[in-house]
Amino acid sequence: MIRLEVGFEKSERSGLVGEERETLFFSAIQWIQFVMATLSVIGSSSLVAYAIFQNIQKSPERRPLFYLSFSDLLLGIYWLTEALLYGTSTASKDIVCYNLQVVGQVLYISSFFYTINYIWYLYKELRMKPSQSAQRTFSLVIDYTCRIGQIAIILSSLIPLLLMVPVFCLGNVSECFRNFSQSHRCILMYSPPPAMAELLPSANTSVCSTLYFYGLIIFLASFVLSFFTIVVLLIQAQTLYKKFLKSTGFLGSEQWAVIHIMEQRVRFYPVAFFCCWSPVVILMIIKLTKLQDTRLHMALYVLQALTTSSQGLLNCGVYGWTQYKFYQLKQEARRDADTQTPLLCSQKRFYCRGLDPLESTLAFATSTSTIL
Repeated sequence: MIRLEVGFEKSERSGLVGEERETLFFSAIQWIQFVMATLSVIGSSSLVAYAIFQNIQKSPERRPLFYLSFSDLLLGIYWLTEALLYGTSTASKDIVCYNLQVVGQVLYISSFFYTINYIWYLYKELRMKPSQSAQRTFSLVIDYTCRIGQIAIILSSLIPLLLMVPVFCLGNVSECFRNFSQSHRCILMYSPPPAMAELLPSANTSVCSTLYFYGLIIFLASFVLSFFTIVVLLIQAQTLYKKFLKSTGFLGSEQWAVIHIMEQRVRFYPVAFFCCWSPVVILMIIKLTKLQDTRLHMALYVLQALTTSSQGLLNCGVYGWTQYKFYQLKQEARRDADTQTPLLCSQKRFYCRGLDPLESTLAFATSTSTIL
């Protein structure tokens, strides 16, 4: 009897130690998410301010950047609010956590669509740059692109909102927020619902489980759709850029700088997108098969806190770096224009494009005859 009591006390102590470790682990995740979300808010708000000061009404090319950055700003504020809410204890914490998660689902999907919209716009810009000499045709194409872009912006906000209306309405009516703040659900995305069988009628439990899997499927489907769309745009942009490199027509140095920077943005924005959302997608797929937390889950929790809440920071970094490179290329082009002949400038551009020696010689000979 005494041995049983001693064994029970040991197991109880080990359980308490495990709970303390888990609490410390998720507290660390809370602080990681807080720091990354704060940096993301700073980065995205700086891009929003930049787009506003550039007067987005007079420059339509700034609009996709503005809406993507504004979406990143809202997402950063959402992550920041979650991190702050996790460490508090309020009477209505379950309701706040549940509805905040629904708002987060809307923001996730909107962010996916705004990213597609911006990368599509960069691809269209890259495609139209060499044909800007035909001003009338170019202006018609710009007007058409702007109309398509406005429709895409409206749908990027409307579709996620309509998709999440059932989760918001039915979830609150069925009281799916019961016990919602437990198991660290205020800080984790799409963690499995807690055991509510004793708290809710069986019908309500079924509705809540259905809504949980509905939200999970919508998120994964949106990510897969965004993934394949971005990959297609990336492949098209790379193919188009290679055609520009092999073309023998004459383009100015600044025009080549614009084309190069557009290609860089089309390449690096998808990289930032995949870095941000791949860990959480992998984590969701794993949790669907293994519900119990393992070391792999813990590692993915940390990656999720580091990457998912830093989308605004990464997008700001990509835009700032490419803009800096663009100004560098423009300065080099102006220095070359002051110190070199058009023939030497053309020769330098062909060698900088990285063509094979034979291709470079042939292209240079053609461009020489064009210039002369």
